[in-house]
Amino acid sequence: MNFSLPEFIRSYPRVRYLYFGGKGGVGKTVMAGATALWFARQGHKTLLASTNPVHSLSNLLNQDVFGKPTLVEGTDNLFAHEIDTRETIDRSQKEIKEKINWFLKFADIPTKAEDFVESATMNPAFEESAMFENMINIIFADQFDIYVFDTAPTANARRLLGMSKVYTLWVDKMLKSREDAKNIRLSFSFRKKQIEAEQDPLLDYLMTFRDRIDHMRALLTDAQKTAFFFVTLPESLPIAVIRRFIGWFQDFGIPIGGVIVNQIIDQAQITDQMASFVLNRVKMQQRYLEVINQSFDNVCGAVPLFEKEVKGLDMVVRVSDALFKNV
Repeated sequence: MNFSLPEFIRSYPRVRYLYFGGKGGVGKTVMAGATALWFARQGHKTLLASTNPVHSLSNLLNQDVFGKPTLVEGTDNLFAHEIDTRETIDRSQKEIKEKINWFLKFADIPTKAEDFVESATMNPAFEESAMFENMINIIFADQFDIYVFDTAPTANARRLLGMSKVYTLWVDKMLKSREDAKNIRLSFSFRKKQIEAEQDPLLDYLMTFRDRIDHMRALLTDAQKTAFFFVTLPESLPIAVIRRFIGWFQDFGIPIGGVIVNQIIDQAQITDQMASFVLNRVKMQQRYLEVINQSFDNVCGAVPLFEKEVKGLDMVVRVSDALFKNV
């Protein structure tokens, strides 16, 4: 390891927002859970939240945490929350309908909003947009000291966290279009004073929304408060995924906390009498561990392969102890 996760925490004592991503199946949920548990055990009121449409927190914790922040049984400060994607999408659709109605009324277009809503919500990135707004609401409610997010596989996390930049460009364009439309109405109308005095709820919404996005983007790019951790296995494909996306996250200004390697076989328990499959697996891992150390200068955690599935709070405690063993 180049440094340890405890060293990162000591170097960034103001960190509040931690994101865990990587290829599917590498243990993002487990690492997020172990990290959130560590913060909770230090006395911080901590939220472990899943922005992955395919949630795993309830399964990891052996407890239903779907739909709302729920205190994890056996802890004092750890809350878990699988965000209800369906509820998020339904609410966003209603909000879009309301905003389209505002626009149609403003533009004097006699068409029902329903004709536009389906088109607006069929965008492939709509789910990420809805989830991003939900994440903003959770963070801005400011009810917790620490927020740890278990994200979707990296490509989805890329789109999710990239929404701040996309939204900024979109809102700026919408504001300009709104201003242009108002100027055109003024130039062709005999009711200039009435138009200038009209309430414009959509414009008010866009201004407020832009302020929220600017605030969220400032948090996402604040290296003192935010960090994104990539989780990998000592295998070719998950390493390739990190190589592909780590530069993109840096280009967007999202601070990289480090790379965590999961499921490392303990060589101290290996003997020559073991099955060739195990011996070959160990050799393969050693080869890819060298690749990881050569490829990334921010490897901050190495977690062993446990003798049984990581499920339930007791096992999460063991992972947390391994991840933060130098504290």
